[in-house]
Amino acid sequence: MTNVDRCTVTTLGVGRPSSSSGEEWQSFKMLFHGFADLPSAVGQYTLSPEFTCNGRRWCIQLFPGGKRASMTGCLSLYLELRSGGTATATLFEASTLDKFQSVKHSKKATVPRSFSSENKVFGWSNFDRRSYILKQSENILDDNGTLAIVVSIQRDSASPFVPRNPMSSLITGMFLDEETADVCFEVSSADVHEDDGDDAALSPVTFHAHSFVLKTCAPMLASLFGSDDEKIVVVSINDVKPAIFRHLLHYVYGGSVEEGELTAHVKDIINAADKYSIVNLKLQAEAAYVESTDITMDNAMDNLLYADALNLALLKEVVMDFLAENHDEAIGSLSFDDVPGNVVKDLMVAFGRKMKGDTNEGSKDGLNTMRVSELRRKLAEIGLGVDGSREAMIEALLANAGGFAVDSNEEGEEISDEDSGSDEDDEELSAEEED
Repeated sequence: MTNVDRCTVTTLGVGRPSSSSGEEWQSFKMLFHGFADLPSAVGQYTLSPEFTCNGRRWCIQLFPGGKRASMTGCLSLYLELRSGGTATATLFEASTLDKFQSVKHSKKATVPRSFSSENKVFGWSNFDRRSYILKQSENILDDNGTLAIVVSIQRDSASPFVPRNPMSSLITGMFLDEETADVCFEVSSADVHEDDGDDAALSPVTFHAHSFVLKTCAPMLASLFGSDDEKIVVVSINDVKPAIFRHLLHYVYGGSVEEGELTAHVKDIINAADKYSIVNLKLQAEAAYVESTDITMDNAMDNLLYADALNLALLKEVVMDFLAENHDEAIGSLSFDDVPGNVVKDLMVAFGRKMKGDTNEGSKDGLNTMRVSELRRKLAEIGLGVDGSREAMIEALLANAGGFAVDSNEEGEEISDEDSGSDEDDEELSAEEED
């Protein structure tokens, strides 16, 4: 294996590859520098840097000289799950770009692949011909000899559910709302229709509005009202840092928190958003915390107690999955003396999912073993609040059972290489088979 310094990764963002049928995908561009000089003996490979998608860490294995199972002269490419746990059935594809950023060659997994600690690597032993990539007339390598490969992974429906910021729709809903308006326009059409003899045209038309919206979006209209002589009410905030409060207020007005800022101050933002009930921002920060934090035996209990105290149901679920996956070590090394009694049920749910293969079967409407993100998604679909514990969300859904439907899951089956359709080299490679 060569050093990852020979490769960089660039996030291209969310999009829909040309081969998709409307699903949402996330794409990542890998730059393998000095491709011609990478070790090309059979079985030698280069790892890309890790990247995150669907709450899991991944990387690319590139075998410039192929593997033992490869055809002579073909390079091999594999997608590897690097984080622990499992990744539900996943569709992915890989494409070679030329130096003009056009797709030269592409392969797609024709059936979803279920990644796990036992089956963590899938890909193609005959991805592309090395001679074709090196051929100067094909213009695949750039002027510095860099090979660009794009990997696209379909968004998982079980990814952390983050509701949209509701501010835009709320502001739109206030249009002409007389109850909340504090200014008013009376617009006369007499000058326009003075010759038509219609008395109704002389009656002014009233438009109610909000000064705070006008001052931001239409200052000239706002200036028609002059200054407000009323005193401004001042409220002191002493329990949130000014920088964090600015993020909260910006979000309230329809803004967003940049990813770097969100990650750097994620717990402060969670705490403040929880305190002042800015639910959607709290859930967004919780999802960012989950994606940026590796749960270990050293931090599992701290994260569990933190999640329970602030109703961070997604974080609690991730910790529970970790404990269920590593139950033998957890029993021997962790103390559960300070764990609230209600957490026991969540732990049993995690064990149940592990035993049943993460299905929604075995309880009324499948709600008791349903993932937190799916519970939140169903609540949002019927207009209910998405904050709260797992138990609270289930109770809310049961109380409104007529407003949603639970998909029935058919029992999954193991996918063999023969199930890959016409793409015969769309294959599975387990860890034990690596060279």
